[in-house]
Amino acid sequence: MRIIAKKILREFWVKHSDCEQRLKSWYREAEKGTWKNTHEIKSEYPTLSVLGENRVVFNIKGNHYRLIVKINFHYQMMWIRFIGTHKEYDKIDAGKI
Repeated sequence: MRIIAKKILREFWVKHSDCEQRLKSWYREAEKGTWKNTHEIKSEYPTLSVLGENRVVFNIKGNHYRLIVKINFHYQMMWIRFIGTHKEYDKIDAGKI
């Protein structure tokens, strides 16, 4: 997968250093991913939430943080749409972000 944009993750872990290593690990794993649909991702990430319209939510650091990405499986691209604390996540409309 090609991930757009790592800069968003980097800016987040500068503010929340307790998740830096976990975000870096997620990035490396996602980069190597060749998933063809959300079911394949869910088999590797059982706590993943599927929102529809190829948006998924990854729980980072035991659900302390939430990462929303939009995926184009055909082109193997992933766009970071949101990264934030669980509390920040509760304030947004995850299906539209």
